[in-house]
Amino acid sequence: MCICVDCSWVDRCQAYHAVERQHGVPHLAQTPDFEPDAPRIHVSVMDLPNGQAGIEWDVRSCSSFKADPGRWQRCRPGQELPR
Repeated sequence: MCICVDCSWVDRCQAYHAVERQHGVPHLAQTPDFEPDAPRIHVSVMDLPNGQAGIEWDVRSCSSFKADPGRWQRCRPGQELPR
């Protein structure tokens, strides 16, 4: 899972914005203004039914990570946490 969901910068972060774009989900911010230091994005390719492939993007480490458990959920109350 992406560490961004528990980071205080998630709603302003350019790296998370890129992950949202790759997942095709609505952005928390249309113009994020925070550039994180050394985000490491893990890309997984997986087999899907009918011979298709899926791609999963997750930030696994980031020098700018600042723990704020539940931050994403507070930004999107009532919505399911992204996978």
